[in-house]
Amino acid sequence: MALKIGLTGGIASGKSTVANLFGELGVTVLDADVIARQLVEPGQSALAEIVKVFGPTVVKQTGYLDRTRLRRQIFANPTQRRKLEAILHPQVRATMEAKVARLSVAYCLLCIPLLLEAKQLDLVDSVLVVDCKVDLQRERLGARDGFTSVEIEQIIGAQVDQKTRLAIANDVIYNNSNIDRLRERVLALHLEFSARALK
Repeated sequence: MALKIGLTGGIASGKSTVANLFGELGVTVLDADVIARQLVEPGQSALAEIVKVFGPTVVKQTGYLDRTRLRRQIFANPTQRRKLEAILHPQVRATMEAKVARLSVAYCLLCIPLLLEAKQLDLVDSVLVVDCKVDLQRERLGARDGFTSVEIEQIIGAQVDQKTRLAIANDVIYNNSNIDRLRERVLALHLEFSARALK
């Protein structure tokens, strides 16, 4: 059974960049967000459940989920967010577990942004947290997704705080500088995880 490293961190902390760097080293990366997107494609049961709960306005004319509209809706209303999580989290988890069971690698990376919030720590053997300054998160969110300052605070506020996340970390990558520094840290951890998997 592969050693399972849970990759998590606050929104816009650089998780995807870190996951891609591990991927470049040949590491198998299973991304909860990618799985979630697949589960809500047209014709999938999760999309039908979402429409049933949130109404037809969350689906575009093309039949695809209007992710921006739904995201704005759920972050403005914690009750709605929990309803969406109740639909998606169990299905994402089941898909991820099935994929892990088929792997024959030394270790794999499970990229789960809401690892703590979804209470899925039992899915992984070790936790790697990508962390950055909160002001940098705000800056990246504004530049990347065009959110208003109110929406940014709602999104950051919906996740566990930095201190709580760091408290459960076995390893941390601080993503406050440049890509070269990040690449060096990923390579060092890759060697460490590979050695740990052999023990």
